[in-house]
Amino acid sequence: MILRVAIGADHGGFALKAELLPWLKSQGYEVSDLGAFSFAPADDYPDFARKVAEALASAQAERGIIICGSGVGACIAANKVPGVWAGVCHDTYSARQGVEHDDMNVLCLGARVVGTELARELVAAFLKARFSGEARHRRRLDKVMAIEAEYLKKNRSQKEEGATP
Repeated sequence: MILRVAIGADHGGFALKAELLPWLKSQGYEVSDLGAFSFAPADDYPDFARKVAEALASAQAERGIIICGSGVGACIAANKVPGVWAGVCHDTYSARQGVEHDDMNVLCLGARVVGTELARELVAAFLKARFSGEARHRRRLDKVMAIEAEYLKKNRSQKEEGATP
């Protein structure tokens, strides 16, 4: 089975995304480029983080990669979409372990933090890793999902009552 990967970047990550795209394809991944498609200094990372996160939430991709200047803003934005488990990783251990233990499905990279070669190593570690499924990891993830469900329910209730969250 070919892994489907969605990738997106703002102006801060545009050049690194351009470096990673042909490499990802040469590694045999099915890649969906969700933008930016040209360098635009005024673009905003939440727009591209949302596109990648929604591709995962709708099962159009199994993994996502989002690149901005630091990786942090994109990570925050992506994690607002239920079912997305995004993490900023600038070392291969975290890129691999984030998947194996935490079922991370979106890798966020900081193009101003990592260069092309390290980015390739991080992406390779992330895409080759698989969730362990061990009981202790499932237990922890169930607790995280319970927190998410509680707040989604609370926000729905507040909207129905006419209150703002």
